[in-house]
Amino acid sequence: MVARKSLKGDHCPSARALDVIGDWWSLMIVRDAFDGMTRFSEFQKSLGIARNILAERLRTLVEHGILAAEPVAAGGTRLEYRLTAMGKDLFPVMVALRQFGERHLFAPQEPHSRLIDRAAGQPVRLDIRAQDGRAVGPDDTLIVKVPEPG
Repeated sequence: MVARKSLKGDHCPSARALDVIGDWWSLMIVRDAFDGMTRFSEFQKSLGIARNILAERLRTLVEHGILAAEPVAAGGTRLEYRLTAMGKDLFPVMVALRQFGERHLFAPQEPHSRLIDRAAGQPVRLDIRAQDGRAVGPDDTLIVKVPEPG
């Protein structure tokens, strides 16, 4: 297997984020954490993931501050994994992935899970807006890159 290249020193914020959460198991764990799962056994049952892979992904997510590991009971060895404030900041990422999947990966009328607002029962929609409130898309934006040294 080819060793994965670390992107933690990259100038691109997307690359640095992918260095932490860029594999599908990590994103599926984060999805399940948003769905209220906290226990190792819950993640394993939901994902059907090997215990060693799940343990490694949970450890990585805790080390990078996405999840916090807390003992279930005082002095106990079992842990619960909860999203930190940093982990909760992934909510728009998860909504964007969901909207992409809904828009492009399901046949018309094909049933799928839905994300709704608890208070109103309405579907949740993610919009990208400029600081002044205008809706913007890919043709309206530009990435300003860090100049190469020398």
